[in-house]
Amino acid sequence: MLTWKDVIKFAVNGNPKPDKRIEKTEAEWENQLSPEQFRITRKKGTERPHSGELCTTYEEGKYSCVCCSAPLFDSTIKFNSGTGWPSFTQPIKENAIKYEKDSSLGMVRVEVMCNTCDAHLGHVFPDGPEPNGLRYCINSEAMQLIKEEVNDK
Repeated sequence: MLTWKDVIKFAVNGNPKPDKRIEKTEAEWENQLSPEQFRITRKKGTERPHSGELCTTYEEGKYSCVCCSAPLFDSTIKFNSGTGWPSFTQPIKENAIKYEKDSSLGMVRVEVMCNTCDAHLGHVFPDGPEPNGLRYCINSEAMQLIKEEVNDK
């Protein structure tokens, strides 16, 4: 289980190696994504709070990167933070997320990106629930929910 200390270590000393890398030109990303997805994931934008459809969705499944489909988060670690963005306590696995120090907006935060394609996802904060205290605050437009099928056997 990742902790804030781990997040800071990755942001300062380097990130875990991804399982694979996907790199495209800006024009290729722009052609593939909606204008809002492109603005958020490739230009480091942010959606308005409470505007994303994944904010209030709690269906079972896996959340993957809208750019490259890499798995990012599992629905079992999603929680309602009241912030207006989907929130998670852990990535689906340690090397799914890339961490970088973000000094924009007059404060220091830790930006989180897809470790496969460098898509901007949002930020992580040390004010989440126990046991690890992390809150991954993620833009809905940066993810897609792959719903789990229910077997009726």
